[in-house]
Amino acid sequence: MIAFHNVSKVYPDQVPVLEDINFKIEAKEFVSLVGRSGVGKSTIIKLLIAEERPSKGRIVLGEYEVSRLKAKEMPYFRRQIGTIFQDFRLLPTKTAYENVAFAMEVGGHPQTEIDDLVPKVLDMVGLADKALNFPHELSGGEKQRVAIARAMIHRPSVIIADEPTGNLDPINEADIVRLLLKINELGTTVILATHSKDVVDGLGRRVITLDNGKIIRDEKAGKYILN
Repeated sequence: MIAFHNVSKVYPDQVPVLEDINFKIEAKEFVSLVGRSGVGKSTIIKLLIAEERPSKGRIVLGEYEVSRLKAKEMPYFRRQIGTIFQDFRLLPTKTAYENVAFAMEVGGHPQTEIDDLVPKVLDMVGLADKALNFPHELSGGEKQRVAIARAMIHRPSVIIADEPTGNLDPINEADIVRLLLKINELGTTVILATHSKDVVDGLGRRVITLDNGKIIRDEKAGKYILN
């Protein structure tokens, strides 16, 4: 499904952010990326969604060689990945329904398909009754559920969650993690970048630990350990 082959990333006039990174993630896996701030987690995500290019090495996602994507391939590639961020990134003047529908409108989907699919996805994340609410009328946990619905609307093969619970209280954090597990159980690969030891230790899933731009630990049922 996903493979990093000898990947390094060096920004101009800086020491390497990533050095000789190698790992594979199989379809339907749930993997946590952990490490202190600045160790390279966000860079791995940017490389995986083709927001950045590696300085060296190859990145593969399914049939795509991410490190060599052409501009015309990008829209199709991006539909393979749903991305969730800490700050939600919702459009403030659109309702929950409209935020999710907008992702389909940009993709050129017909209105009949939008009308059919958006309510189903909002129901899946437990927000059927909040479809007409604007972001300022939603709690932090509800905003993140809208963001997850938006990420899922293209039925991606991979969900990448970059600190998705960083702005949430423990109860909402637990709800979002349960939702990500549900999505994974339905067959979607999930990559979770997080600082939360409680989340990682509670999952009992594979953990890749980064330090100083290198993988220092990769365990199938890992814990959040940084030393």
